[in-house]
Amino acid sequence: MIGLGTIVNVCAIAAGGLLGCCVGRFFSDQMQKTLLSACGIMVIFIGIGGTMQQMLKVEGGSLAAGGTMMMMISLLVGTIIGSLLNLEARIEQFGEWLKRKTGHDSDNAFVGAFVSASLTVCVGAMAIIGSIDDGIYANHTVLFTKAIIDFAIIITMASVLGIGTAFAAIPVGILQGLVTALAHWAAPLMTDAAMSNLSYVGDILITCVGINLLFPGKIKVANMLPALVIAIAWAYIT
Repeated sequence: MIGLGTIVNVCAIAAGGLLGCCVGRFFSDQMQKTLLSACGIMVIFIGIGGTMQQMLKVEGGSLAAGGTMMMMISLLVGTIIGSLLNLEARIEQFGEWLKRKTGHDSDNAFVGAFVSASLTVCVGAMAIIGSIDDGIYANHTVLFTKAIIDFAIIITMASVLGIGTAFAAIPVGILQGLVTALAHWAAPLMTDAAMSNLSYVGDILITCVGINLLFPGKIKVANMLPALVIAIAWAYIT
């Protein structure tokens, strides 16, 4: 069934958010702070691990750094574009709208939880690769694996940040659903080089999300999202 991978992924995020909220009620403030730090460190190392795989590759029997110029240009140009569009504020506005519509007006942490969780589970090559495989071959393996990872991350985040994390299922459903639907058109564009660039820059952004979990508000990650588009474009102009 085409689309099953995204459906399972969305359900895993929603379930992780709800379960995390239930469990979090029994945690003391100190335990919640410690868990949030653990979650931040976990996300940082997921991002760093992926980044280092792309950055350091074996060439001629020795390690070589690659893609540095692509990474720098993508992040710089992408951040300028994202800042001009003020994407961070737009995502926060959507979070505020969700908060009102779902009756969580008194939850001051809702928007921050929604933004952090959404960026964590939406940014990354697995979402794109898995959705393309789902749309063309009805192969759900990548998205099923992503669903397990997202469930573990979201349940931890939700236990500390609250119900806002569960609503990260919405942008995941929209993004992956669109890529799955457009897979026949998008697949030829996603060459190995394009996917490598996407994974490289995406993992850096995931690392930034982890830093924000440890040090809230330090990096406007949403304003950096256009860097993903620049990274893909780089594969075709170089």
